[in-house]
This record gives sequence, C-alpha cells and structure tokens, in this order.
Amino acid sequence: MSDVNSRISSLVNDNDVVLFMKGTPLFPQCGFSSRAVAILDHCGVAYESVDVLQDMEIRQGIKAYSDWPTIPQLYVKGEFVGGSDIMMEMFEAGELQQMLDEQQVAKAS
Repeated sequence: MSDVNSRISSLVNDNDVVLFMKGTPLFPQCGFSSRAVAILDHCGVAYESVDVLQDMEIRQGIKAYSDWPTIPQLYVKGEFVGGSDIMMEMFEAGELQQMLDEQQVAKAS
C-alpha cells in the first residue's frame, strides 16, 4: 500500500465520520463542500474533516481510494457513503440520520 493510501486508510478507519472536502468546516472553499458541512452539522454528529486543498497527494489519492471522481467525499465507520449530492438525497429521505444513528456515531459536543 502506498504512503498516501495508508494515510487515507488511517483517517477513514480511525474516525467514525470523515469528510474529505475543499477547505475547512469554518471556511469551505466550494459550494458542494459547504453543503456537505451543513448537512453533517444539521445531523449533529462529530466528524473529522480533511482539507484536500492543503495536500495534493490526498486530493488525488482519495479519488483513487474510493474510485469516486469528485470531492467532497463522506466516510462513515470506514465505509464510503458518497459525495454531496448523495448526502443531500440521503439527508432529505431521512436515510443519512438513520445510518448515523444505526452506526452509533458520536454526537458533536
């Protein structure tokens, strides 16, 4: 496994919820990342964020890791969930909150 894959794997597996995004939760750098943060904040869960703009290896590596071409990308309990469109669809259907509850994801403090 390459160094970038092992770094991504550690991030994904060491945190209940990880959002790979452009920017930070306080200063998202694209509308899709902003929407993803708003959804997670509304769900009230604790999550780790990774700013792919600060690390080009992660930015390219996450696309190969998930076999998904766009960012943001959401992982819950080590499993790839999807990007902001999928997050929005799941959120609107109540499926995202249900999944987070079923996975017993920690609430934001």
